[in-house]
Amino acid sequence: MNEKNFDYLKDQVKFTGFGQELESQLKANLAKSQTEFQLKHTAAYGKDELNSVLQFKKSTQTDMFFFNNYTASLKKENEQKSVEQKFYINKEAGNITLKEAYNLLDGRAVNKDLTNKEGKLYNAWVKMDFKETETNGNYKVKQFSEKYGFELEKALAKHPIKELGNDTDKSRLIESLQKGNRQAVTFIQDGAEQKRFIEANPQFKSVAVYDERQQRIRSTQTEKQGQGESQSQRQTERQDGKKQDVKAQENDEPSRRAKRKGVSV
Repeated sequence: MNEKNFDYLKDQVKFTGFGQELESQLKANLAKSQTEFQLKHTAAYGKDELNSVLQFKKSTQTDMFFFNNYTASLKKENEQKSVEQKFYINKEAGNITLKEAYNLLDGRAVNKDLTNKEGKLYNAWVKMDFKETETNGNYKVKQFSEKYGFELEKALAKHPIKELGNDTDKSRLIESLQKGNRQAVTFIQDGAEQKRFIEANPQFKSVAVYDERQQRIRSTQTEKQGQGESQSQRQTERQDGKKQDVKAQENDEPSRRAKRKGVSV
């Protein structure tokens, strides 16, 4: 067995999100006389189950094996059918981790650094289109690049999210949403704190909002709340400005009267 090949593959499997539990199986298969093999993995996300099959194949020119792809199948609670997709492992950027695969199969969008045909890096949100499939049976993947115009921070700013007031919390929130997570946050509404869940929705250049029971809330309700607070602040600032103008006029009035009478002050 090629030890360097084993070390490389175990790290690749680990950082793709499968952890270290497959190491012994990986090592045992590399020691066998075979040209390809599979490893199976099961993960639970709440009451959802994600089953994966990892595909390894030996080079035709060397004794090196390569981790080519994995097929992930999501079985959600109370649903009979599973949703399945094959994710390919690239040498460059763009590999989908196990958690990101779960989020994509669950219908959410993930932000990734990808490579184009010329090998140049670019950033885009990706989301699976469950209405269309490719010739290989995979669902088509929609991409929303920076040119599409979705700006996550601007979409978040439309909502009264408490975590946006702290730089560390804000950074963690953005990072979580970019991975495709449905993230718990705190909304400040009518002076009270309320638990909410949000997820990025790049296709509609917005943020999807859910209540504490994970039921979807119309975004316009929370956007109006967030915008309402900003408008109220702006109105207060305008009123304060008007008051200052009135005071300035009142203070200046004796001077103007004196000037009209020809008296210097």
